[in-house]
Amino acid sequence: MRPIEYASPRTKEQAVRLLASTWGETEVLAGGTDLLSLLKDDVVTPRRLINIKEIDELRGIAFDPRKGLRLGALVTIEELLDDPRVRQHYPALAEAAEGIRSPQIRNMGTVAGDLCQRPRCWYFRAGFGLLARDAQGRSLVLHGDNRYHAILGNDGPAYFVSPSSLAPPLVAYQARVRLFGPGGAREMPVQAFFRIPQSEDEREHDLRPNEIVTEILVPPPQGEASATCEVRQREALDWPLATASVALKMDGDRVTAARVVMGHVAPTPWLSSEAAQALVGKTITDDVAQAAGEAAVRRAKSLGRNGYKIQLARVAVKRAILRAVQGGAR
Repeated sequence: MRPIEYASPRTKEQAVRLLASTWGETEVLAGGTDLLSLLKDDVVTPRRLINIKEIDELRGIAFDPRKGLRLGALVTIEELLDDPRVRQHYPALAEAAEGIRSPQIRNMGTVAGDLCQRPRCWYFRAGFGLLARDAQGRSLVLHGDNRYHAILGNDGPAYFVSPSSLAPPLVAYQARVRLFGPGGAREMPVQAFFRIPQSEDEREHDLRPNEIVTEILVPPPQGEASATCEVRQREALDWPLATASVALKMDGDRVTAARVVMGHVAPTPWLSSEAAQALVGKTITDDVAQAAGEAAVRRAKSLGRNGYKIQLARVAVKRAILRAVQGGAR
């Protein structure tokens, strides 16, 4: 057993003062559904845990038709699902949350925790690092079992997939994430919050060691037709093999603008400009949705054992598009 300090601040200012300026020394505890697994497996070995659950300003859901949706970092997945305003105005987000099947995780896991969770790559979880290399510097993913690894953005050196369920619809809705650190608050698009690390010294999030996520801000609904579709091996608690979230602006039955975001297929939520171009100016039909799915995976590349995911991603995009327009403008 290693000794570990535990702190439970009441304000975000207190929290960031307790965080270290380098990774590995401290960790933030919110729902704990991911962190506790990392601690048990010795993937992270901090000397101090900072419990942020007592910071009231990180809680709550607020909605204003003119300002949009505000999700506090500590909002649980269950609270998100229980809010009728989310279901009415942001159906793709609600559908993504429904994909988190475990009642225990829904009640403990938080929206910020979903964005910040670490990759589910089994090499990373076994302690081989984020880039999963052996002692000779070779990629364990390329030379090993890569069934669940990336098919897009996989030119290296990272091959894991982003595990976030909520990030694809948030990117589709052009949401922003707000952070707080010693220098105050900063804000960025959710899309920019995710990045592909180039070395073991980098993280997969644009989050500094002494910062916390405080809230997620989603723009006001613009009448988009939106939906999320997941393809998974089983309906019980499991991570999807591929997902797609779409937000379509419509003029009658014609698409005037589109955002198509895939999840669990790349180290980041993957915004497909090719799929969007295949939709703009078109009336959605089965053939148009199929063409958009084909365009979405045009640059996909198998690592050897994960080629099947290309077809699954294609299907997820097609189904999300059809589901969005069948549901009507939201």
